[in-house]
Amino acid sequence: MAEVKALAIRSKKEVSDHSSKAKDYEAKAMLLLKKAQDGAISAEEADRLAGEALLKKEQHTEHKLRSEKESENFEKQVAQLEAAVKKIRSNISKWENELKTLQARVKVSSATKKLNKQLSNIDTSGTVSMLEKMKDKVAQEEALAESYGEIAMENRSVDEEIDSVLDENETKASDSLAALKAKMGLDKKED
Repeated sequence: MAEVKALAIRSKKEVSDHSSKAKDYEAKAMLLLKKAQDGAISAEEADRLAGEALLKKEQHTEHKLRSEKESENFEKQVAQLEAAVKKIRSNISKWENELKTLQARVKVSSATKKLNKQLSNIDTSGTVSMLEKMKDKVAQEEALAESYGEIAMENRSVDEEIDSVLDENETKASDSLAALKAKMGLDKKED
């Protein structure tokens, strides 16, 4: 596109150059005729030179017309190329967006696949079985703790048992005595 634009610019410059040269040759032909009229040169010489100048003017006019046509063609080609480049850029932008969408979809599908694979490897009967085994183990540990407690109670000395019983009886007796005194009103008199 840059090369075609360069050709269009060059052909416009050629149009301008040929146009100015054609005007220059016409002006020279007029000056030659004027000099002949003033007597500075002979009429035959002025006519011959003015004719040559007019031939050069016609050549540059033809070149100007040809350059104008070339310039128009180059401008059309530039417009077509610009439209093609614009379409290509639009497609590239669209493809880039589509690529981003596809990349996101790949990530989502990969994560979903991984999750589903992990879920399919989970054995629900194995999990329930594991929970049942855990419950059994906890019940066994609780029973073992209770049996150790009973054994600890059995291993008490006779003195400990007596003290335990006496403490219970004394507490009951003192509670009963206090209740009886309260009933009789004896506590108030002592105070």
